[in-house]
Amino acid sequence: MIRSVAIVYHSNMGHTERVAHAVAAGVASVEGASAILMTVAEAQSRLDELDAAHAIIFGAPTYMGSVSAEMKAFMDSTSRKVYLRQSWKDKLAAGFTNSGAWSGDKLLTLIQFVAFAAQHSMIWTSLGLMAGHNRSSGSRDDLNRCGVWLGAAAQSDIDAAPDLMPPVSDLQTGEHLGRRVATLSLRFSLEGNI
Repeated sequence: MIRSVAIVYHSNMGHTERVAHAVAAGVASVEGASAILMTVAEAQSRLDELDAAHAIIFGAPTYMGSVSAEMKAFMDSTSRKVYLRQSWKDKLAAGFTNSGAWSGDKLLTLIQFVAFAAQHSMIWTSLGLMAGHNRSSGSRDDLNRCGVWLGAAAQSDIDAAPDLMPPVSDLQTGEHLGRRVATLSLRFSLEGNI
């Protein structure tokens, strides 16, 4: 049985979209898993696909310490269409974000995703990586270079084009998250849990 993992994201300038594609590549790299990539605008009319997915990964840029307005609008729209039916109950959930600053209060965006997933009775999946770039021997090329555990975090210089940012290590961190969610979804399906 193929396990489908949906990636729902918003990207204003293209940087977060690159992370979304990396997450999808990570999902697709796992035998028995398939990625369903959709923007928040597309997700509004594809709720049936989200209901059928085995896991959902949410992604948005961090603006002013929060998810983007477009992502928040999508989240709010699920309060009647999904929440009351609890149609995402027991699905795996995860998240990723991107901002211009090294920290950029990315953690607040991921916490917002965690609370959103909990309200939908989903099971949160952490990044599962130790912090990178936190030793004198470390570098910008380390996975999880932003040192975030709740999800994948990326940093993109605000004056750089999306084909230049975020750096490869942040994209690889996104791939890791997608691979982890897909692998756990398969593991839980074999155990009959979800």
